[in-house]
Amino acid sequence: MTDTMRAISQDTLGGPEVLHEIELPRPTPGPSQLLIRVHAVGLNPTDWKHRALPGLFLPAPPFVLGWDVSGVVETVGYGVTLFEPGDEVFGMLPYPHGHGSLAEYVVGPTRAFARKPDNVDHIVAGATPLAALTAWQALVDTANIQAGQRVLIHAAAGGVGHLAVQIAKSRGAYVIGTASAAKHEHLRSLGADELIDYREVDFAEVVGDVDVVLDTLGEENSRRSLPTLRPGGLLVSILASNGTDLPAEAARQGARFAALLVEADHAGMRAVAALLASGELTPTIAGVFPLAEAAKAHALGETDRTLGKLVVTVP
Repeated sequence: MTDTMRAISQDTLGGPEVLHEIELPRPTPGPSQLLIRVHAVGLNPTDWKHRALPGLFLPAPPFVLGWDVSGVVETVGYGVTLFEPGDEVFGMLPYPHGHGSLAEYVVGPTRAFARKPDNVDHIVAGATPLAALTAWQALVDTANIQAGQRVLIHAAAGGVGHLAVQIAKSRGAYVIGTASAAKHEHLRSLGADELIDYREVDFAEVVGDVDVVLDTLGEENSRRSLPTLRPGGLLVSILASNGTDLPAEAARQGARFAALLVEADHAGMRAVAALLASGELTPTIAGVFPLAEAAKAHALGETDRTLGKLVVTVP
């Protein structure tokens, strides 16, 4: 190994053009940390939002983005017993302040990672962690969905949505998804039971008696989704703002509301790994780009026209 590494950084907020390749010192793992040789990095909407918008979780640039990672353990820090050099692992760096996977090497907490299943490659594994953990923590940890329950998933063809469809089906739920008509066939192949073309149909007029809503679109969509819930039902939003009155509004309607921010989670990653290994969970790969073309991947992701996940590979 050399003492330096390539990484994709930015000096200012802005469009994809602000991303550029730089050379940085290769990090060293501390206690309870892994140094991972990165093979693939999944991109998520939070990547381009943090690249472009002020006032989010991160301080002003320069910084290296990227939370998803799949790769090979290079070295381990003091006290690590779960992994050893040469192990193939995947996981999500602690969100939001653990970013930095758009690089040849990255350091992260041991328990943010799980072993990569042998039946998936690094591209598939790298595409999975943040989106799958979000879906798992929303539907399983928070909502505790059960077989036979009705689950409404908004933006069901998106990065979180299409994995949430599969996770819900693995739990035996009846899955209703909103998506454009062109994506319905693919979502049916993932197990969706009922699909609504949001461009032609108002979901609020045709969906009811729902046990759980997963909203990935924002506060107004959450507000319109509350009446679809049965008494005691739960709406989980991954985009609710602080200070929202949605919990009170949900309570007035006899329902519940929860705002979720995804967390690094060893148990969750092991559950996700088991679903990948069994074939019950498969991320759809919308495109693969080399590290030097990370800006192109960001530009494509911002169109909101992709089906599934974009991945950056590190040769």
